[in-house]
Amino acid sequence: MNKNLITALYCRLSQEDEQQGESNSIINQKLILQKYAEEHRFPNIRFYIDDGYSGANFNRPNFKRMMADVEIGKLGIVIVKDQSRLGRDYLQTGMLMEITFPQYDVRFIAVNDGVDSINGVSDFSGIKNYFNDFYARDTSRKIRAVQKAKGERGDRVGTTILYRYLKNPEYKGNQKEHPLLIVNPETAPIVKRIFEMYASGIGIVKIYDILSKEKIISPSVYIFQRTCCRIGKPDLTRPYHWAQNSVRKMLSNQEYVGDTVNFKTYTKSNKLKKRLKNLPENILVFRDTHEAIIDRKTFEIVQRHFAGRKRPDKQGETDKYAGYLFCGECGKRLYLHRSKSFDESKNNFMCGGYQSQTTDCTSHYIRESVLDEIVLRNLRQVTEFARERTEEFYAMATSNGEAEAERFYKAAEREKQQLEKRIKELDNIIRCLYEDRVCGRITPERYDTMASGYEQEQTTLKEKLIAVTDGISEMDMRDSCIRGFIAKAKQYIEMPKLTPELLRVFTRKIEVFEKMEKYSRKVGNLINIHYAFQLPEQSGMPMLKMLLPSNMRETA
Repeated sequence: MNKNLITALYCRLSQEDEQQGESNSIINQKLILQKYAEEHRFPNIRFYIDDGYSGANFNRPNFKRMMADVEIGKLGIVIVKDQSRLGRDYLQTGMLMEITFPQYDVRFIAVNDGVDSINGVSDFSGIKNYFNDFYARDTSRKIRAVQKAKGERGDRVGTTILYRYLKNPEYKGNQKEHPLLIVNPETAPIVKRIFEMYASGIGIVKIYDILSKEKIISPSVYIFQRTCCRIGKPDLTRPYHWAQNSVRKMLSNQEYVGDTVNFKTYTKSNKLKKRLKNLPENILVFRDTHEAIIDRKTFEIVQRHFAGRKRPDKQGETDKYAGYLFCGECGKRLYLHRSKSFDESKNNFMCGGYQSQTTDCTSHYIRESVLDEIVLRNLRQVTEFARERTEEFYAMATSNGEAEAERFYKAAEREKQQLEKRIKELDNIIRCLYEDRVCGRITPERYDTMASGYEQEQTTLKEKLIAVTDGISEMDMRDSCIRGFIAKAKQYIEMPKLTPELLRVFTRKIEVFEKMEKYSRKVGNLINIHYAFQLPEQSGMPMLKMLLPSNMRETA
C-alpha cells in the first residue's frame, strides 16, 4: 500500500435520510468510518462530506472534489457507511464500483454492506444498488403525490418565498385561516414602484439603472442577508446591482396580485433535476389566497406591454402603445419602427402580420406623431364630455350594450343553476357508490372505474362554474368601471401630450384600419378607439358615435 495516497471517508445525508433517525446522521457516519479506518490502520484519512444532497443527484460538491482527486491519482481508498451513501442511481453507482474505481486502482469499501473490492466484486452489490435506486424512486413518487395533492387543493407548493413577502409565523397548514405569505413592509413599496414605473412606460434597463443608482439592495442579496439562503447568485461585492432578468421575472409573476400559481414547472423524473416549463393547461391558479400589493389592472397592463415590442428608445422608454395597438383587419399587433437615420417625427407603426407574412394583411402604415395627435384629441373630447355632462354620459354608457348584457345575465344565471345542480347530483352519486363498495354490492375495481369518471365530470363542471361566475362578476363591474372613468376624467383635466399613463387609465384597445385608397397621401387610416368604460365584448363604435358623431372614426 502506498502510504502517500489519501484514504477518503465519504459521508452523505439527504433530507429523506435525516427523517430515518440518528443512524444515518453525518456524525454517526463519521464515527463509524473513522473507527473502521483506524482499526485497519489506513493512512492519510480525509473526510469528504455532502450534507443535504440526494443520492440520485451526483452533482454534489464534495463528491465531485473526491472524484477529481481520484482522477489525478491522489486517492488510494474510498470508504462509505453503505453503498447508498455513494449514490442511489444503480447505473452510475455500479459504474463507479466496477469500472471507475478499478481503472484508477482505488479500493472501495462499504462497511455495513460487507463490500471490499480487494476481495473482488460481490454478486449482491448490483442487487443492493438496484434496491437503493428503487427506494429513491419510491420516495420521489410519494413526495410527488403529496405535492400534487397539496397543489390541487390550493396550497402553495413552491419553496421560495417571494421578495416582497414573508412567511407567516401563524401558518399551520391551512391557507384559509392564516395565509402562508404576509406582506414584507420593507420590500413591498419597492415592488409596487417597479410595476408602476414599467406601466408608465419606463423600460426594464432604465428601471434597474434607477434602482442601482438609488442603492436599493437587489432581491438575491437581500434574501441572503436576511435568511442566509442563496436564491440565484447573490453578488455580495455589488449589493446594489439589479439583474435585468430579476426585474423581468418580478413583473411577470402573478403571485404579486394575491394569487397562488402551482405547477409552473416540472421535472421528467427524479434523476433529471432540470425544471421544464409546464403547459398552460397544466398550471393551476387560485385567486386571492394572500394579500396583494399590485392591483390586477396594473398587472394586466404590464403583461400587455410584455406582449408588445419592448425595445426601449435612447431615453430608455418603451413604446407607449405596446399592448394597446392592433390591426383592424387581421387583429395582429402594430409594431413601432425606429431608425438611427430617422428623426422622431418619422417613427411609424406597421402591422405585425404583414411584417412576418403570417397573414395576407397590408402594412397599415401610420406615423406615431399622427396617431398621437388623433388619440389625444379624441381623448380630450370624451373626457370633457364625461366631466361636464356626467349624468348624460352615464346614461349613454349604461344603455350601450344593455340588451347584450341582459341576454348574458339570463343565460349565465341559467347555466350557473344547471351546473350547481349537476355538481350536487354527482356528490350524491359518488357517496352512494362508496356505500355500495363498503357494503360489498359492487367490487372495488368497479367502484374505482365509475368514481373516477364521475369525479372527472365534476372537475370539468366546477371549472365551467368558475368561468361563468367570473363572467357575471365582470358584468357587475361595468357600473364601477363607468364611475371610475368619470372620476378619472375629473382628475386628468390638463392633457398637454399623450403619455403611457393616459393610455393606461382611459383606453382599452386601439384599432388601426387600412386606408380606403391604398398608398394615398390624402386619405388617411381609419382608427377605432375602445375606452376603459366599455365592455370587452362591445365594439367601441356605437358609444363614440353617440358622444362624438363627427369623430366616430378619426382619419390619419
